[in-house]
Formats: sequence, C-alpha cells, structure tokens
Amino acid sequence: MSRIVVFGAGGRAGLKVVAEAAGRGHEVTAVVRDPSRHPGLRGPGGGGERAGSGSGNGGDGGGWGARVKVVAGDVAEAGSVAEVAAGHDVAVQVAARLDMPSEEFYTAASRALVDGLARAGVSRLVALGIGSLLEVSPGVRLIDTPGFPADARAFSLGHAAELGVLAESALDWVVIAPPPVMLDAEAARTGRYRFGDGRVPESREGEPAFSYADLAVALVDEVENPRHHRVQVAVSY
Repeated sequence: MSRIVVFGAGGRAGLKVVAEAAGRGHEVTAVVRDPSRHPGLRGPGGGGERAGSGSGNGGDGGGWGARVKVVAGDVAEAGSVAEVAAGHDVAVQVAARLDMPSEEFYTAASRALVDGLARAGVSRLVALGIGSLLEVSPGVRLIDTPGFPADARAFSLGHAAELGVLAESALDWVVIAPPPVMLDAEAARTGRYRFGDGRVPESREGEPAFSYADLAVALVDEVENPRHHRVQVAVSY
C-alpha cells in the first residue's frame, strides 16, 4: 500500500479521494488549512492531528478513518508542502481557493508543489484539472469559444497557469479534467469511468452527470497504476 498526501482534502473532491484511497488500504495524509473545520475527514474509526502536534490518530482501528491523518498545511507555501509531504509516495492536488484570484492561487500552489515535493522526495503528482481547458477542435479550448462566460474563463485560466508551471518542472505529473459540467456530489460510487485525451469528451445520450465519487476512483486508480505522464487528460463516463 502507498502513503498518499492529499492537498485540498476538505473539498468535495478531496473528501471523496481521501475516502476512496483509505478505503483501499492506503495510508492517507489529508491536508487542509484548518483541521477543526473538517471532522468528516476522520471518517469511521478515524482520528486526526495538526502538523507538528505529536499526537497520533485516534479511533477504534476499524473503518477507513483509522488510515487517515488530518494535518494543517498550505498548498501555496513550499515549506508547508515539503513538511507534510515528507515520507509519502505520491501527492494528490485537489485544492481550490475562491477568496483570491484563480490565476494567483494556482500559480502559487503549482510552484509550491514543484518546489516542496522535490524537497520532500516525492516525484509523482496527480492533480484535478478543469474541463473548460479541454479542446473542442484542434487547438481550440472550450474557454476560447465565442460566448464562454468571462468569470468562468478567469477561473479556468488559473488552471492553465498551473499547467504551464508543471510543464516546466521535473515532476512526473498528470492533470485529470472531468467533463465541463456541474459534477454530482451526491451520486453513489459506481467505479465506472473512461479516460480520454485532451478533448472535451463526447456526451452519451442518457448518461448521468459525472460524479465526484467516480472522479475519486479515477484519481486513485492513477495513483495506484500510473498510466499518464506529464499530460492533461479528460475523464468521463
């Protein structure tokens, strides 16, 4: 089993990734800015700690929560990334910030990950991307099409900046982009998904909205069995 550090573990995607990875038996370090605000990360049988507190996980040893350690950390600070990532096999980045410009956050976070993971000796990064950066035709991204909303474009450009930083790094990274629609946060895990390429996936008649639970399956599968390297790929049903 692997030791996985998850940045942005308290978000909708992060919660599902932590549960999926720990449920498969991996040791997971769930990184959030304030652990007290995320009791759900401790899961069944779980405990938690702040980085540097010296206290171990609590719980009764049953359920995936016993394999989760919750720590305070900042994905946009290289020193914090290096501290919490030390001793891990792979990092997962699903963090987002809505209280600051997207391009500022994702540029800072990707630079901090490149620097901090190198310091920690972690060479593999699996990151969550955004479907609006996928192409609708050769060389034309969805965000470049006429009428694309300006606010959504601004947010998407933060992810574009992240891709630029990663492309210039020595990390073994993959960015996995779900369909450019609202994902289903409530749907149960089916374990079904398919990887595409850099294009917006073709929609299939009658398909439900892609779920966070199955997005987590795809992300953790890529952790366990790296199939894509230094590239952005689409994921969908």
